[in-house]
Amino acid sequence: MNDRTPPAGRGPRPARPAPPPRPPVHVFWIRRFVVLGLPLLLIIALVVWWSGRGADAAPQDAPTVAAAPTPTPTPTAEAGVPDCAPTQLALAVTPTAETFPAGVEPTFEVTVTNSGPEPCLVDAGDAQREVVITSGQDRVWSSVDCVPADADARTLLLAGEQADATQLVWPRVRSAPGCAGDLPTPGAGTYSVTVTVGGAASPPAVFGLG
Repeated sequence: MNDRTPPAGRGPRPARPAPPPRPPVHVFWIRRFVVLGLPLLLIIALVVWWSGRGADAAPQDAPTVAAAPTPTPTPTAEAGVPDCAPTQLALAVTPTAETFPAGVEPTFEVTVTNSGPEPCLVDAGDAQREVVITSGQDRVWSSVDCVPADADARTLLLAGEQADATQLVWPRVRSAPGCAGDLPTPGAGTYSVTVTVGGAASPPAVFGLG
């Protein structure tokens, strides 16, 4: 018996199947793009979306700064607000003490009130508001005797029943129209004070100098 004789029952080995043909080059790169490119595009899209979302949220996260209020200009007659009529102005001048000791300058509170129901305008500047101090028939002092002609106006917009109050100091001297000097100093005694604004006048108020 020949040793090289194949054992009984064994046939020849079957042939291996041929490997599948390799795809074309362009198919290979398409597959690479699908595998690698789509996740990259997805990442880029997420980054763009997140950046846009952050930009939209920035104004909401930023602290809100309150705008400074805009000053309202004083209305004028051209805006429809008329000048106050003398009959609707209620004026008062009140000494802050019954008697002012020697060496103390008297002070007064001057009040201008719109007694009407509608708003109106009145100039209460130093050149238009006159405070006069008298002693009997003697005109002792006026607040307009030494006021410059170009003194600033002080236009008040007064609503109905609204009042404006200011303080005035009398330097305890005598004055005369034209701001004449070398006048005698007022002495101790009883005095009265009045105020006029916009054609209206206050009742006199009495006070004393010590």
